[in-house]
Amino acid sequence: MSTTIGAAAPAAAPTEAAVLSASKVTMRFGGLLAVNAIDFAVADRQIAGLIGPNGAGKTTFFNCLTGLYKPTSGEIRLHGRVLSSKPHLVTRAGVARTFQNIRLFATMTAEENVLVARHSRTTAGVFAAIGHGPRYHREERESRERARELLSFVGLSRVSGELARNLNYGDQRRLEIARALATEPSVLLLDEPTAGMNPQETRAAADLVRAIRDRGVAIVVIEHDIRFIFNLCDVVTVLARGEVLSRGVPSVVQADPRVIEAYLGGAADPPGAPGAAVSDGAGGGGR
Repeated sequence: MSTTIGAAAPAAAPTEAAVLSASKVTMRFGGLLAVNAIDFAVADRQIAGLIGPNGAGKTTFFNCLTGLYKPTSGEIRLHGRVLSSKPHLVTRAGVARTFQNIRLFATMTAEENVLVARHSRTTAGVFAAIGHGPRYHREERESRERARELLSFVGLSRVSGELARNLNYGDQRRLEIARALATEPSVLLLDEPTAGMNPQETRAAADLVRAIRDRGVAIVVIEHDIRFIFNLCDVVTVLARGEVLSRGVPSVVQADPRVIEAYLGGAADPPGAPGAAVSDGAGGGGR
């Protein structure tokens, strides 16, 4: 990944100069229309936020982007090419994600968790692995070096040999991000990266997301902490009832009367403003 730090990108139009784009993506579950004709894009070196009240379709749309769901209709492209609806092919193409509920290998060390993801980028075949040939040894050495570099990048060098289940909550979140980065993505999707964190951990998470962006990775974030989203993101998309309600730079979205109505029932203070509610009311319900 590039290490050149660039300026924040302007808001991308749904299909213009996008690293990852979705066009008219629709997802039905029987008679339920969960996502309806969503256009979405994230540009190079951009942090894009995705917010909305409970049941808005955020995670369903995320699952479409990452191949966990095959959309009923519509198209998803990465670098202009149509993206597969199979998760392992999506990962290999350059899209990685974390999950709202942490999904680490609890009985593996932190380093081993990252190494698992690194193997999506190795090329040694079955026979090379069985025979422990030169290519196998070279790739294993390179993978371990990369895993240690990523653990250092996210601030986990000190616990590289600890079992994942023994890490504190904040460190487990960081380990999930390191594991996702090990697949060498061009786009990273973060599903509620600050869930359960205290204010200090939340600020550290924002710093980490910006550092990842500065390494040349486009980022899409779902988050219930509205203030976190508006302070972090270059562009924000608001979903409501499975459709795009508003899209733009944070200051525009924050003042959009439709967004205020969706979150606060028409209250005067925009969501994310000082003194306004900063959560979209997540309580484990449908998203």
